[in-house]
Amino acid sequence: MVRHCVERSNADENGHILDATKVRHVTIKAGKIESLSGLIDPASHLNLDYPDHRVTTCVIAENFSVGAQIQFSEQGLAFATIDPSSYNHYGFVDYTQRLSDMIDAIKYKRNSNMNEPDSVKTKE
Repeated sequence: MVRHCVERSNADENGHILDATKVRHVTIKAGKIESLSGLIDPASHLNLDYPDHRVTTCVIAENFSVGAQIQFSEQGLAFATIDPSSYNHYGFVDYTQRLSDMIDAIKYKRNSNMNEPDSVKTKE
């Protein structure tokens, strides 16, 4: 199961996330983190201009590491919510281009003999 996740230290006792930029996607298996990604991009996940992609709730994990325990409540997974003040207007985000850039970067990383794609090159 893939979920948005927050570390226990980033959620208060009332289940509110303290810093919404410190959320990650994780894969959960058997109540533990099986794999995790980098931090979310606020322009896509905290963007008031794209309500369908906005993150609102996150499961709570002890920490961000493979094998870390996910917290449970009496109803199942324990969740923390993002405060409405964490959202902002970031404007248009070209998700198609981002996906294309991500695919290029993955291909490049898998095969270092390839020419570095423009989307991966360091901008100076």
